[in-house]
This record gives sequence, structure tokens and C-alpha cells, in this order.
Amino acid sequence: MALLSDPIIEVTDLYKTFDDVHAVEGISFRVEPGQTVALLGGNGAGKTTTISMLLGLLSPTKGSVKVLGALMPAERHKALTRLNFSSPYVDLPKRLRVWENLTVYAHLYGLKDVKGRIAELSEDLELTSFLKRPFGDLSAGQKTRVALAKSLLNAPDLMLMDEPTASLDPDTGDWVRTYLERYRERTGATILLASHNMGEVERLADNVLMMREGKIVDEGSPSELIQRHGRENLEQVFLDIARGTSVQSGGAAA
Repeated sequence: MALLSDPIIEVTDLYKTFDDVHAVEGISFRVEPGQTVALLGGNGAGKTTTISMLLGLLSPTKGSVKVLGALMPAERHKALTRLNFSSPYVDLPKRLRVWENLTVYAHLYGLKDVKGRIAELSEDLELTSFLKRPFGDLSAGQKTRVALAKSLLNAPDLMLMDEPTASLDPDTGDWVRTYLERYRERTGATILLASHNMGEVERLADNVLMMREGKIVDEGSPSELIQRHGRENLEQVFLDIARGTSVQSGGAAA
């Protein structure tokens, strides 16, 4: 088990190849306890493949992934109870009612007081009014809150979040971001965030890893990246790197 002083995520010289496609090429990074780190890049940059290896769903072609002190995927079982994953692109069973979905996952995570934990999260995330409705009948905002509840059932030390506010109206998106900020402050949890919302990243992230063509081509805090690239905001930096027009896009800054 990882000690408090150990990195929550430690990736070393990581590669993943599918036939002749090099999805991830030699990336290395660390995520320290309590940090929110954003993993950014355009479509095909390697973000999803990297997250899949962090979750132990894919085996690296070369290199190593340690999450909460466990070597992935060989020691995945040691970390699973302490981490969770959320994505609006991964649907829960649509015919099951909200409370039924949460109950199934609560048992999978080995929770003892299932009803109590669901009741607590339902009040906290304002799910009570639609707990008995089928998941497939919910609005996008309601589904996002249920997905967030699912990802918080086991009170994870590490949350891997893929586009947590995608397709949400500004008010609901702000509500989710505020909740994540307060959750991290209250629990000391670590968050790895993949997002195309650069305002969200500027607000939430302590550190940003910029990916392009399977490599980390730059990293730093949002303000450091904006200053380094001579831009007004992180969205402009993202566009430069994704299009390969940035002077920094040839490799990570020292």
C-alpha cells in the first residue's frame, strides 16, 4: 500500500502499441497526493489509452504504471477499492432505476452500509427526487449527477474523471465543478481529469499534462503554460499544441 508521501500515480516510460499504431509513446509523469492533474490533448492524442492503462484495463506494451502503490494491471486488485472512474460516455444500465444502479455498484465496491451511503450521496448530490426513475429516462444533468454519485460510493482516494461536465448547461457544470473542489478540500482526494473545457481545467487543475501524438509535449500549471506560450488563456495554448503550431510542441519544457 502506498504511503502518504508516495505518489498516487507513477508512470514510467509508458508505451502502448496496437498493431502498427503507436497510441502512447514513452510518457512519464507523477501525480502527488491531493493534486488535481489534467490530462489534455486532441482526439487521438492518447488520453483514453493512458487512462485505460491507469485503470488496469489495458496492459502496457512497455514501461510501468503504479497507482496507489499497486503495479497495474498485475496488482489491480490492491487499488480498486480506493479508486473510481467517471465518464458521461459510459452509461449505466438504462432500465434499472437510479437506486438500483447505485446499489449494484455499492455491492461491487464491498460497502457495508449500502442504504446509508446511497441516502447520504442522494441528499448531497440532490438525487432524491429521481431515485426511483429508470436511469435511461433522466436528463443529461441528472445522469451526470448519478455518475458522480457512483464514482463517490467508495469515498475514493483517487478519482479518474473523463469529461465530467460534458453536455451540461453552464449552471449545472458550475455546480459539478464546485462540488469537486469541495470534495477534494474535505477529503484530500487526488483527481486526474481529462477535459476539453479549458475554463474548467484552469479552475480545477494544479498541473496540466499536454499530450500530442501519444507523447507529453508540455506540462505545468495553467498559468505557467499560458505564460510560456505567450497566450491569453489555456484554450489558445491547447489549440497551438493540438495543431502542432506551438514553439513548445516539439517536446516538454524543461
